[in-house]
Amino acid sequence: MVVMLFAAASAFAQMKWNSTYQQYIDQYKDLAIEQMKKYRIPASITLAQGVFESGAGRSALARSGNNHFGIKCHGWQGRKVYADDDERNECFRAYDNAYQSYEDHSRFLANSQRYRHLFSLSITDYRGWARGLKAAGYATNPRYADKLIELIELYKLHQYDKAKHYDRFMASAARDKAVDGQLHPIYKFNDNYYVKVRRGDTFKSIGKEVGISYKKLAKYNERYKRDNLEEGEILYLKKKAKKASKSYKGHLHYVRKGESMYSIAQLYGIRLKYLYKMNRMSPDDVIRVGQGLRLR
Repeated sequence: MVVMLFAAASAFAQMKWNSTYQQYIDQYKDLAIEQMKKYRIPASITLAQGVFESGAGRSALARSGNNHFGIKCHGWQGRKVYADDDERNECFRAYDNAYQSYEDHSRFLANSQRYRHLFSLSITDYRGWARGLKAAGYATNPRYADKLIELIELYKLHQYDKAKHYDRFMASAARDKAVDGQLHPIYKFNDNYYVKVRRGDTFKSIGKEVGISYKKLAKYNERYKRDNLEEGEILYLKKKAKKASKSYKGHLHYVRKGESMYSIAQLYGIRLKYLYKMNRMSPDDVIRVGQGLRLR
């Protein structure tokens, strides 16, 4: 029987919107949709369980074993980790990455007679799924179903149950990368993907994590591969666009103190040479505070 870790339970004593939970959802929603397409488990349920059971990826079990769903070792032949739950030092399944955890969770539900009846429910019946999971003994928390439903409705996770498509890049981002609490969230912007640099990051370390050559990563960001990175910088994971997204049509960027043409290009996901070109400037030109720059 799967039970919710105490740490995760305490994190949800009062259900309020939290940016950490939203970040987790943004990171894994496409993986949850992919699983839904394969196994017919509502993406909302998978996400709500992932958030709840793992404390939005921050529980000790998620950090040490990439276990996002609190699944114990029953019948498990793979790597294991141990943690206190109903009893001391209980055995939990451990995975190499988040993708394996999500896949095993789907198979755990799909292949168990205990949960077989849930698959006759509509894919959009998240309330029925939540109550069915609790009734079938997925968790011991008496309010487990209510908590899942609260999460789904607070973060509008039910919208993903109707998804016809998903972002394959984001879904695959959880594959072949160990999730030890240090994985960089991947964001999407201007038809591209980016991460935010943390202290100590290098092109090599980020490239290894996201599965992109560090030389390509530097090139995508118009940098030298051995450049030092500063905390808070944006690094794009694909070649940048020639202009800003359509939402900036007719808008100007007004230069602020400390900005450069490069930092502005990064801010909007534009290749530097095209930012110069749009504004009829050359790399020798100096921008000034308050100057308006075209973005499209």
